[in-house]
Amino acid sequence: MNKENQIVLITGGGSGIGLALARKFLSNGDTVIITGRDLSKLEAVKSKLNKLLIFQSDVTDAADVEKLADQTQKKFGGIDVLVNNAGIMNLVDAGDESNDLDKQLNEIEINFNSPVRMLHYFLPQLKQSKNAVLINVSSGLAYVPFAQSPVYSGTKSALHFWTQSIRPQLKPHRIRVVELLPPVVDTKLAHDADLKDDNLTPMPPEKLADIFWTDFLKGKEEITPGLSKQLKLMSRLAPKFIFKQLNKQSIPTFN
Repeated sequence: MNKENQIVLITGGGSGIGLALARKFLSNGDTVIITGRDLSKLEAVKSKLNKLLIFQSDVTDAADVEKLADQTQKKFGGIDVLVNNAGIMNLVDAGDESNDLDKQLNEIEINFNSPVRMLHYFLPQLKQSKNAVLINVSSGLAYVPFAQSPVYSGTKSALHFWTQSIRPQLKPHRIRVVELLPPVVDTKLAHDADLKDDNLTPMPPEKLADIFWTDFLKGKEEITPGLSKQLKLMSRLAPKFIFKQLNKQSIPTFN
């Protein structure tokens, strides 16, 4: 059961899944801090939800993250819940040598390296909390990769296995580790990746947050809404079949 009056920090909380989760924690009576690189975007969100607290911070910058940790320690005495939500998704043709390498490496930096970095700097605060929770937002594609987004799929699979690995390590420190594996969600990330032609019906972020909250309160450690639950099952029962079904078109087409 979730406790009230927790200090919650959500990366990439200015829109989409992060903002939907922020609303849930706010409705629970928690103090919610959202972070992001775009200060104007954060300020626009706060103008509509004045209870939200905002901090401009780049999850890929160690100095920024360390500064954020220092600020939350000084202002709140530490956080209770860390939600690693920031992420990007790019369609990539690995057979095209003209690909932007830096863009692909940046995708790894944001999606996988940054959650590791965030935990590193906020671990002391989580250890101090009586109700500490680490929530990693990965993807249903951690179970079955989407060939058009090979880097994204790889990072989410890595995040999935990292989450499973650290769960028993953090248990002695009384830190609960939860993984949310969304299906395709109706967010800027999905629109930017141009997934509209892949017969994948996006789930509204509000619905995703509702499912998350119900399962979170039940104490579930791995939350698989919608299609993600099917991907998890089929990855075990018929991995080749579900891979072919998801990847009928493996090479992305660019307009």
